[in-house]
Amino acid sequence: MRVPLSFGLPVLRGRLAYICAIRVAQLGCFLVAGITAFLLRFEFSIPRELLPALWIGVAVWATAKIAVFHLFGLGRGMWRYFATPDLVRVGKANAVASSLAAAAILAGCPVSFPRSVLILDFLICLLLSTGVRTATRMALEVASRSTSGRRDRALVYGAGAAGALLLSETRQNGAFGHVVCGFLDDDPNKRGMLINGVPVVGRGSDLAQLAAAHQVRSVLIAIPSATGSQMTRIIGHCHQAGVAVRTMPSLAQMVAGRPVAGQIRAVAVEDILGREPVELDRRRIDERLRGCVVMVTGAAGSIGSELCAQIARFEPAALVALEISESALFHLERDMGERFPGLSFHAEIGSVQNVERLREVFRRHGPSVVYHAAAYKHVPLMERHVFEAVENNIFGTHNVALAAAESAAEDFVLISSDKAVRPSNVMGATKRAAELAIRAFQNGGPRYVSVRFGNVLGSNGSVVPIFQKQIAAGGPVTVTHPEMQRYFMTIPEAAQLVLQASVMGRGGETFVLNMGSPVRIVDLARQLILLSGLKPGEDIRIEFTGVRPGEKLCEELQVPGESALPTSHEKISVFAGPGPSWEQVARHLARLRDACERRDPGSVVRELGRMVPDYVPGEELSRRLADLEHVPMRGSLARLATAVGNAAPALPAEAGLAGRTSLSSESAA
Repeated sequence: MRVPLSFGLPVLRGRLAYICAIRVAQLGCFLVAGITAFLLRFEFSIPRELLPALWIGVAVWATAKIAVFHLFGLGRGMWRYFATPDLVRVGKANAVASSLAAAAILAGCPVSFPRSVLILDFLICLLLSTGVRTATRMALEVASRSTSGRRDRALVYGAGAAGALLLSETRQNGAFGHVVCGFLDDDPNKRGMLINGVPVVGRGSDLAQLAAAHQVRSVLIAIPSATGSQMTRIIGHCHQAGVAVRTMPSLAQMVAGRPVAGQIRAVAVEDILGREPVELDRRRIDERLRGCVVMVTGAAGSIGSELCAQIARFEPAALVALEISESALFHLERDMGERFPGLSFHAEIGSVQNVERLREVFRRHGPSVVYHAAAYKHVPLMERHVFEAVENNIFGTHNVALAAAESAAEDFVLISSDKAVRPSNVMGATKRAAELAIRAFQNGGPRYVSVRFGNVLGSNGSVVPIFQKQIAAGGPVTVTHPEMQRYFMTIPEAAQLVLQASVMGRGGETFVLNMGSPVRIVDLARQLILLSGLKPGEDIRIEFTGVRPGEKLCEELQVPGESALPTSHEKISVFAGPGPSWEQVARHLARLRDACERRDPGSVVRELGRMVPDYVPGEELSRRLADLEHVPMRGSLARLATAVGNAAPALPAEAGLAGRTSLSSESAA
């Protein structure tokens, strides 16, 4: 297809006109500087005999300066963004050009040349070339402000380098909807200081009075390194003052060359975590994934879909997405096709519980790296569906790990949970059992590693979307317990941790992200209400509903007996400790499979206790299982389905559990 010759000509002409205008302005500065230097030297009365020296000097100066300024790239700069680096380049270019011109004049000028004029020319040219640029920038800023629409008065929270940068860019950006009238900073020594002419008016605790005095409607947070507690305190000040609050991105999120003012955004719940995003070792990941076939199970879930997107950026030979949900996989396939049209993406429907289907997928694609994200994760639901939790989380993991070994995969990464540490629920116990199983798989084949997550903000079924729906409905926001705490991480952090672990693991390790301090769920609820522009307890009520079955008040990250070791990545630790042999794991799996086939919930829970000695079943599950001992099993399917969440065939009469005490003693044995 031939492109019309006229295509792009308006842009080309505009660019040439702009460059020509710069060159003409520069030439004018050079000529004016040379002539003015002579006029000042001779008190505006140049002797007739020195006129030849004047014209020779002007010609040499203009020629040298045009050439040097071109070499320094000063003929292409955008004067609207003239700043300190440009000032340095202008100074260097003037010094070099004046030196070359002086050498040429003194060496080859046929007439007497006053040497003091050489110094005057340098100083005047430097003043003009910087002054014209500065004046142009100021004029454009003034014009931009005068032509922009109505702008709200705002205070910038943070009188540091980021605040000064934000102020500078808001002045240049006429479309920015705020005019900065002052700075806030909690450092009392900065009170009354000026930043580019704008005063530091006070501290955050004074915001209510300052907002009224300066008639501001917004606060712009310019503290990219703010911790979660700092963000919480600042947001509290803003809502007490009744002003809107926005923030600039973290240092790691700023895009080079992109105006910071254009990245100002509403404060998100992720900001409360107060952490810089994980920086990946992209070189090692690129070396591992580029040109390889990569497989993700549970690919259409929150973590799986983010994993697929991040893996695609490393240009694998193919990406295989295994997912049991047809609709979710359909949408993932369309999304990946739009975002990564050059990617060889294979959407495969199937369950990790179906061994033959897994083998079929592995034989067809032969993945060398496998990320196993498929799992049942909701704690209360799994307390009622014991068999399904075991069959999917333990046997499903075993099936995928076995298929990976049979197909000669090189790396296998299991996505686990902090609930696997001293579990008090079925879901956590199954995840810990899966960790132990893949560790026992480590026998010289694929490198099997686990990655423990905290709660993932924004994932399907997580607390944040639930709170947001409750707030949108007018409340109340329901929290289980005032002291309930959880570790949190974002979806991108979770996916990045998985990718990093896949290139750091040697086999048998468990990796954990440094997630900071745990966050109280009630504090998270309050912050979400504040971020919605409402007041907790007034506009939106918070109700405590009681701890749900299987929940702990605070999760842990390290299993007793594990040792925490640093890694090459400052934000990732590796936990290592003794584990069972494959023979022991195989016996546990055989007993669990037998109990599931017999639909015997008591035996399943007992065997989980043997495999995971730290597992202590929740009181409600123990009570339900104990009650089954006294209920005739045949003809009682309705009650059994309610008790353990399974529509199953009739159980034998001996299926039951003597009680929590006997369970604990058997587990210890």
